[in-house]
Amino acid sequence: MSSIEKPLVGIVCCRRTQDSHYFHMVGEKYINAINQHTGCSGVLVPVDQNDDIDQSILNRMDGFLLTGSLSNVHPDQYDKEIINHEMLLDESRDRSVFKMIQSIIQKEMPLLAICRGFQEMNVAFGGSLYQNLELQSSHQGHDFDRNESHEQQYGFSHQVEIIEDSLLHKISGLAHADVNSLHTQGVNNLSEQLEVNALSDHGLVEAFTIKEAKGFNLSVQWHPEWQPSQSELSLIIFNAFGDACRAFTAPK
Repeated sequence: MSSIEKPLVGIVCCRRTQDSHYFHMVGEKYINAINQHTGCSGVLVPVDQNDDIDQSILNRMDGFLLTGSLSNVHPDQYDKEIINHEMLLDESRDRSVFKMIQSIIQKEMPLLAICRGFQEMNVAFGGSLYQNLELQSSHQGHDFDRNESHEQQYGFSHQVEIIEDSLLHKISGLAHADVNSLHTQGVNNLSEQLEVNALSDHGLVEAFTIKEAKGFNLSVQWHPEWQPSQSELSLIIFNAFGDACRAFTAPK
């Protein structure tokens, strides 16, 4: 990477149908967060590609973002039956992302995972999910009211406790932080290969890192990409991710 080029961050797409055609898409807030708050340039990465194309794309990246989504990881991926057959799924993303994650970690590439991305990371390393927090656990669900404004939907909804000496604690210096929350699913069994970085006030895992990974990695359940300038912790996360991407030397 030359001194005048920005690091490239791959942003995984979701595969959705519109007017009977498939589209690969990413929420604009994720693109804006990368382009405006990391010093990097976001590159949209389509899903459902073959291994050769995946590697060709990954070899050009300096970091990777697994985004949130309206869709959910298929329960088959963690050996559970679907409890709600109206649940929005994206099996194309499932297939692609689970291949990508292992390659990204092997390359020691910086990785940031948000919401669905956070859940994908747990499943990829052998963990499981609650398909519906309120139906399957004592934890509070955090679905959003679609009649509310975005500002109301993404407003701070609860605090997280940041675990001392975790990566999130080291980069932020914070013991607690207010976060937004828009999810009906959550971590059930956390993979033994992952380390808790933050917990909700009712004990739900809200952030983790991979224990043995050498590259920067952070997975969070909340949405730091929503107006990062309005949250100290969100800015810290994207700044740290951007620093890691600049420091990364990818094999080209």
